[in-house]
Amino acid sequence: MAQLVNGKVVLVSGAGSIGPGWGNGKASAVLYAREGASVFAVDRNKDAAAETAEIIRAEGFECVPWTADVTDARAVEQMVQACVSRFGRIDVLHNNVGIGGRGGPVETSEELWDRIMTVNVKSMFLTCKHVIPVMLANGGGSIVNVSSLSGVRALRPEVAYAASKAAVNGLTINIAMQYASQNIRCNAVLPGLMNTPLVAVTLAGSLPEDERDKVMRERDALSPTGAMGTGWDVAHAALFFASDGSRYVNGSVFLVDAGLSNRVG
Repeated sequence: MAQLVNGKVVLVSGAGSIGPGWGNGKASAVLYAREGASVFAVDRNKDAAAETAEIIRAEGFECVPWTADVTDARAVEQMVQACVSRFGRIDVLHNNVGIGGRGGPVETSEELWDRIMTVNVKSMFLTCKHVIPVMLANGGGSIVNVSSLSGVRALRPEVAYAASKAAVNGLTINIAMQYASQNIRCNAVLPGLMNTPLVAVTLAGSLPEDERDKVMRERDALSPTGAMGTGWDVAHAALFFASDGSRYVNGSVFLVDAGLSNRVG
């Protein structure tokens, strides 16, 4: 069977996992490798990046781990230079870095607002800023940004997070239109309710165990399928956008939510 990204170089930011299991970035990095790509796995946490790289290498594929804070312009510049130095080009940029935050405009502190905007939006601006020139020099590429259903639907009071993901959608569409004629595509994947390590760690930090289990059951029940999605669901959508099979798909804001958005006003 043909591999969907065979021979491509994929830079994944947020390629590690915050806890045990399969987060969106970790699953995507591994899937890209299984589908023939050389992966440059970036994470702020050195051990998390190394763990993803070890999984990929153990399966016989190529992966270079790299530690960087993608909210820092110099770190992003060095990251891109290192990837190009190792592989000669970047065909796919997968932006997975992001954090959450609850609360409306009254409850949300200015510090939290700034932090969420920096991590969720500035990071993608910076990676695109430094990767796009590399793609242009090599004749094109594909950018995949991981956004959220919260960027297009009001799921709960989370004004900073929702605004940041709406900004990611706007960033995606604007880049897509600017560079379409130069063979660079930019699309966004919008996960709905997912069961990932980030969700588990967030709940563990805010709720006792019995309440965490209740919240997870409620999240499952909200899904039209009766169960949340996983990091692999996001990974498979991202793989499509990274592959040549989506060559005529650009500026898409693609929901991966089992149809949950059809239930939300």
